[in-house]
Amino acid sequence: MVYRKTWMLFLSVVVWLQKCVTLKTHTPPHIVFIVADDLGWNDVSWHNSDLLTPNLERLARNGIILDSSYALPSCTPSRNSYMTGMYPFHTRPDPIEPPEPYYIPLKFPLLPERLKQLGYSTHMVGKWHLGFCNEKYTPTRRGFDSFFGFYIGSQCHYYHDKAGYVQNEDSINLSLKSPHHVLVQSLLAARRRYYVTGKDFRFNDTIWRETEGTYSTIAFANRAVDIIKRHDPEVPLFLYLPFQAPHTPVTVPYQYSQLYKNIASPVRRVYSGMVSAIDEAVGNITRALYEKGFMDNLLLVFTSDNGGQPEMGGNNWPLRGAKSSVWEGGTRVPTFVYSESLLQRRRYVSNELLHSVDWFPTFLEAAGGRPERGIDGKSQWSMLTKGQPSGRNEFVYQISSDGKGALRMGDHKLLVGKPGHHNGWYAPPSKTKISKWHYKGGKFDSVAYTNDEYQLYNIREDPAERTNIAKDYPEITRKMLRRFQYHNSTKVPAFKNMRAGDGHSDPGNYGGFWSPGWC
Repeated sequence: MVYRKTWMLFLSVVVWLQKCVTLKTHTPPHIVFIVADDLGWNDVSWHNSDLLTPNLERLARNGIILDSSYALPSCTPSRNSYMTGMYPFHTRPDPIEPPEPYYIPLKFPLLPERLKQLGYSTHMVGKWHLGFCNEKYTPTRRGFDSFFGFYIGSQCHYYHDKAGYVQNEDSINLSLKSPHHVLVQSLLAARRRYYVTGKDFRFNDTIWRETEGTYSTIAFANRAVDIIKRHDPEVPLFLYLPFQAPHTPVTVPYQYSQLYKNIASPVRRVYSGMVSAIDEAVGNITRALYEKGFMDNLLLVFTSDNGGQPEMGGNNWPLRGAKSSVWEGGTRVPTFVYSESLLQRRRYVSNELLHSVDWFPTFLEAAGGRPERGIDGKSQWSMLTKGQPSGRNEFVYQISSDGKGALRMGDHKLLVGKPGHHNGWYAPPSKTKISKWHYKGGKFDSVAYTNDEYQLYNIREDPAERTNIAKDYPEITRKMLRRFQYHNSTKVPAFKNMRAGDGHSDPGNYGGFWSPGWC
């Protein structure tokens, strides 16, 4: 009898422990999603020992380095893919300038909206760049409980101002009515657009000036730390932290650029300092996560929204191309995942394919949500947590409005039309002094672009894209072209009846700030 009672007690303890383990396993993890802006492939210390990023490298080396992680070639398209799980040619957003009335249509649910439905507290700190012409397109109306940052794509890192051209309605109307149409056209050409400057910084929906004079990377890190310290660890947290740096303007507090006295190129020296400032910020944020006890159930992801700009200090060596191109240098980005409890296998480099549209469904599955229907992204949760193969064998680099772009299928990459403005291979300008405006890259690209309509590369064997094999493998080229044409046929039309440079966006109408309310 005693034996039976002891046995029953033992079984009850086992069942209780199993329930505890099950509950612990299914507790939604805290998610911290950090995005650097224009950070190149060769701009992190695990790819380039000249860079000083010890905090990032510690996390990367103790997590999973994703060396086949891809983004779109520029800012807005990548951010669109994070938030919707959709390719931008399915949602419309192109890079948005301040006076442009573009946005993500409301019919597409955003990631924070889905996570809020799963009980998450959602916070954003940093750069939005997904449209702001109407309040309903801004972060706190699209699922974020709080927002600290700016709406537009770039600005002064200290004083938050940004210039842009808007259209002069009076000169346009006058030119259309004038009987001397050609003469008036030329006389008013300079008056058609006028140059304006506005500030842009918000705390939630309120204009915020208290951080003016503070370097943005530091301000964003301080806000992220404050969110973490105030947050209840029992409530799952989603913290989206898209830094402004190292995007232009290339500037950083003096102590960071002084870490790179060995670099002769001034722009590269300051840019490298911007990267180290991000590293310090991430160190401060992870310290707060440890102190608050978040690390026991945390998923931290670090990535870049596109490749670096060589003429602005960024570097993608040995990859070809740069930001705004569909070469690997514009789209293959430094990425890692870190967790102390969620990854069955850590401390390795993965070459499994992952695209920026995959973060939406991956985070959704991590949070315990149901798969989202009708999106382009594929959840990579099993690949990250269990070391399984990627659920992806194909992705679209980009399809522009005129049908140009690139497609990946397995190891092969097909380019259709001109890949972009950067077509060369740009070694880091660290050994010899090179003037910023004469750096070999961008406008001064010395690499002639081939006139071939199609190009084919084997990325696994030729990651630097030096040998076009389209003529050697015509069957693969034709097969991939048919697939590319299929994707192109699914492209949605551009926004209609919307003019870039809308004069109603003039910051002068809103107290000197780029603000919603004009579309």
